Amino acid sequence: MPYEVDKPEEQWRAELTPAEYAVLREAGTEPAFVGEYTDTRTEGVYSCRACGAELFRSDTKFASHCGWPSFYDPKDTDAVELLEDRSHGMVRTEVRCARCGSHLGHVFEGEGYPTPTDQRYCINSISLRLIPSGE
Repeated sequence: MPYEVDKPEEQWRAELTPAEYAVLREAGTEPAFVGEYTDTRTEGVYSCRACGAELFRSDTKFASHCGWPSFYDPKDTDAVELLEDRSHGMVRTEVRCARCGSHLGHVFEGEGYPTPTDQRYCINSISLRLIPSGE
């Protein structure tokens, strides 16, 4: 299925830094505890760094202490797409931006966090851009 934002890989490479490209377009993972939004408490909306689509709100972000920003629910259910990921010898659920197909991270369930959904959207900071409330 084509994405609303569909660019050739050469254009993505030109628009993104090498680190952003590795995560967003090649499904890489940034190192734990280094991302700019891991511990951020600023109120606002987190959008896709590749295409600007609104993905998560700060009021669903929680401290999971896992090393990456964690959210218990996307801004809208159709803002992200979930895909089975069998890489690295395990079965996980990959989270992608539904607008451009960029890799955001993974979602996990049943870990016991005291959140309304019992889900943890474990998202790479480098995949996001925070737009603070009021801007």
